[in-house]
Amino acid sequence: KENCRPDGRELGEFRATTVNIGSITTADGSALVKLGNTTVICGVKAELAAPAADSANKGYIVPNVELPSLCSTRFRSGPPGEEAQAASQFIADVIENSQIIAKEDLCIANGKLAWVLYCDIICLDYDGNILDASSFALLAALKNVQLPSVTINEETGSSEVDLKQKNPLIIRQHPVATSFAIFDDTLLIVDPTAEEEDLATGTVTIVTDDEGRLCSVHKPGGSPLTGAQLQDCITRAITRHKEVKKLIDKVIKSIKPK
Repeated sequence: KENCRPDGRELGEFRATTVNIGSITTADGSALVKLGNTTVICGVKAELAAPAADSANKGYIVPNVELPSLCSTRFRSGPPGEEAQAASQFIADVIENSQIIAKEDLCIANGKLAWVLYCDIICLDYDGNILDASSFALLAALKNVQLPSVTINEETGSSEVDLKQKNPLIIRQHPVATSFAIFDDTLLIVDPTAEEEDLATGTVTIVTDDEGRLCSVHKPGGSPLTGAQLQDCITRAITRHKEVKKLIDKVIKSIKPK
């Protein structure tokens, strides 16, 4: 009623968001994202592989979300649980639907050689809204990736990697996820904490791109939404997209060598 939440935020207010890019020196690209207490780190490792026979001109992007027992008491160590698998699938869908990177750009030699990007997203501290944090960390890490130039020696057919000359990835879209928790079919709150997620009657995540188009709407069951409510969510998501994009650009600008 008072438009106030347990942590003092308004219903439509996000937690403080911070991003640190290039924090893992051994990865080809990395980023650490904090949404309030929720902390997620993403490392991207690039390897060379032969493209699949049915898509000879495409590389691969393999995302994986891990929710280790370290990040919250709700997770057990062992094989990935349901929530981690659902998050990995969500990230895979976002990559596919938003065309964040054209897989053709990852191809080095048609039918012979392509890049595989392994994107490992690990949650260090879990306090709700893992999807927003994960997709943000992935985007920031991909923008940090520098791939060495690779040529194929015509005579021997072997690949030659030049580590001195590195090129950034071509990022074609900047998909940003915005999650909402639904209470009693009427109240919508943005960026829910773990406690709010547990109490909510449903959640919905909207992913938009640079042009304000929808990349995906992820709604795993729960309370239904009216058309007007969904439209509200989309409008808020488009505003959030601008905020996140501005933040990433600012951080990248600050770490570029002067």
